[in-house]
Amino acid sequence: MMRRIGRALWKAAKVALVAGPLAIVLFLTALWLEHNTALELPAPTGPYAVGRLVTTWVDTERTDPYAPTQDQHRELLVWIWYPAELTERSTPAEYLPRFWQEAPDEQSSWFLSTFLWRNPTKVKAHSLESAEISSEREKYPVIVFRSGIGAASVDYTTVAEDLASHGNIVVSADAPYSTWSVVMPDGRVIHKTDRGNPGDALISEAERSRLLDDLLDVWVADTRFLLDQIAHLNAGDPQGRFSGRIDLVSTGIVGHSFGGATAAQVCHLDARCRAGIDLDGALRGSVAREGVGRPFLFLLSDHGEATDPADREILDLIRSTAHRDPESSLIVTLVGANHFSFSDAPLIQSRILRSMLVALGGPGGGLDPRTGLASTARYVREFFDVHLRGAPRNPLYSGPLVTGARLETK
Repeated sequence: MMRRIGRALWKAAKVALVAGPLAIVLFLTALWLEHNTALELPAPTGPYAVGRLVTTWVDTERTDPYAPTQDQHRELLVWIWYPAELTERSTPAEYLPRFWQEAPDEQSSWFLSTFLWRNPTKVKAHSLESAEISSEREKYPVIVFRSGIGAASVDYTTVAEDLASHGNIVVSADAPYSTWSVVMPDGRVIHKTDRGNPGDALISEAERSRLLDDLLDVWVADTRFLLDQIAHLNAGDPQGRFSGRIDLVSTGIVGHSFGGATAAQVCHLDARCRAGIDLDGALRGSVAREGVGRPFLFLLSDHGEATDPADREILDLIRSTAHRDPESSLIVTLVGANHFSFSDAPLIQSRILRSMLVALGGPGGGLDPRTGLASTARYVREFFDVHLRGAPRNPLYSGPLVTGARLETK
């Protein structure tokens, strides 16, 4: 995907050179104005206010294989969205936490951060800081959310907030050395490496596949560690907020892209996962040979006729895996969606540049970003409602729930 973006950017640069200096100045001015224009993310659709907590969890039982020193424990930046009480103490949470905004941007160039993405201080989410968990229910289901390999948890704010607004506790984690940049609350900035994020590394495909297999093992261990920590939080939250408030029996796992592959593998290996969802992720690991073994949804972007051999192989593997559990597996395609339609990225990225990239053959186009997010949030929420809360399954399993979705028959 990044290669396609790079080729489209190179075409855009050549067009700009032909257009002349004045056109370049006008184009950059338009990008700068757009960058500093306020943007509000889609509002949650549930009845609960949404609280958000950002913290760090350290796995003292594991060292980090991607860290520069061999004795460093695996450390994750953890995001928790939850149903909240709206009180006078509650204050709006910034889209990016203050410590993240104030960290030095050592990897992204000034041009990229200024012209390709919306100013994060201008992005409005709907979460609250310092909010207590809602007293409406005694306990709430918990859903672990794993991002795509280079993305951060904050890139899925819309879906996470919507899940929390319907009475779910959502726990996500940024993966150091895989996520493009992870900023810790103490100001440390941890950037991706080729071992931790080999997707666009200049290596052979065989070596890339080997590194991705190794990475899957690390992410699976990360996710199982999150499940352990969630249980510890429920047993005795030092802050008292989540003690006894998490329904550990009702645990779901969802992930996008490589996070989706991780969700499938964890649900296959760990009985604590009651149901799972893969958002457009290519399967890896033993789950592809043996099946998930519990209710699972594959929510896919629109691959059309899948004429590319690699796409056909990915889809065939997903279908064969789903067909191992025909009574509880679903495959749904969002017509017109691309790989990023499941995240906030299409909203946060420059619409001007996105339109240009589409015109020049880059990714984008198709499904409206807000429609893609609304469809994703609804399918994720209603699938977990069926399998974590006991909602009727017939509407979900008998036909599409949203306009433009295609339910694949088993």
